[in-house]
Amino acid sequence: MNVSSPRVRRTPFVFPAAALCAAALVSGCSGSGASGPPDTTTQAAPAAADSLQDDYQKVIKEVLPSVVQIQASSDLGSGVVYDDQGRIVTNAHVVGDEKTFKVTTSNSTDELTAKLVYAYPEQDLAVIKLDKVPDGLRAAKFGDSSKVEVGQITLAMGSPLGLSSSVTQGIVSATGRTVSEGRSGGGTGATIANMVQTSAAINPGNSGGALVNLDGQVIGIPTLAATDPGLGNSAAPGIGFAIPASMATTVADQVIKDGKVTDSGRAALGITGRTVLDDGYRSAGVAVVSVTDGGGAKEAGIEAGDIITRFGSTDVSTMQSLSEALAAKKPGDKVSVTYTRDGTRKQADVTLGKI
Repeated sequence: MNVSSPRVRRTPFVFPAAALCAAALVSGCSGSGASGPPDTTTQAAPAAADSLQDDYQKVIKEVLPSVVQIQASSDLGSGVVYDDQGRIVTNAHVVGDEKTFKVTTSNSTDELTAKLVYAYPEQDLAVIKLDKVPDGLRAAKFGDSSKVEVGQITLAMGSPLGLSSSVTQGIVSATGRTVSEGRSGGGTGATIANMVQTSAAINPGNSGGALVNLDGQVIGIPTLAATDPGLGNSAAPGIGFAIPASMATTVADQVIKDGKVTDSGRAALGITGRTVLDDGYRSAGVAVVSVTDGGGAKEAGIEAGDIITRFGSTDVSTMQSLSEALAAKKPGDKVSVTYTRDGTRKQADVTLGKI
């Protein structure tokens, strides 16, 4: 499904460095020749800068060895070492349809080989596993996404444009974003809820890498960058999105235990559908192509041929808008769905299932 406002492009950071200017103050002489109190401004600013710089460097030394470059036959991205068994979390759009990969760590130029464990395009996440675990491979620490706050400083690590082991800086610009990923250019078409918005630039190759806080914890997996339709869909600077760490760990833990995702936590209406147009060729709703046996829609009486126009308090004009509304719900939620059948407006209360 295509993306609108904001549009996003798949990808896998250089953040503007802070410049400090200290003005030299000249103390005047009083009539008695006594000088004023000593000025500490020029001392405090460099000290604060040095402290922040030390924090950055500490985090980089701690986390960068856990971030790898992943090369598929037709794509390049990044990944985060998940455990000491050589499992690596990345984006599903990085692995694509591939089953085998070449992996390079930050502290070596040797190419390692890895195989796909499982890809979950619905959340644009995947797990791969190294065939041989090299000495010194270090698993990253994943943080609690619920504690991520706007304004937190973040460091992004990955391989933008193939520049391996690159580190960039930003802040958390917003949380709780629901964003749809296009299918063009190899995207999965996923609609992903609760994404972390960051001011760090996201470029091709950063996908699947690490968005890290100053505690050295991975708080997100960089996945998407906004594009500006007014600039020919070129990148919109400073608007990037990362899948929250909690979702990455939920998916990875299930894959490691069961070989697949057994509980997505994502709500499902229980239909397949398509966007329909009105007489003026404008998007006018979602036509139900089929309903799933035992699904919420069928249980509520919705049938193939019905056209959904509203989901809860959200007007629905496209499949994308319906997917975004669904992404904000949980399995078991009851939602009022408005639809038309043979020109007659109807309404049904649907108990959502799960994907």
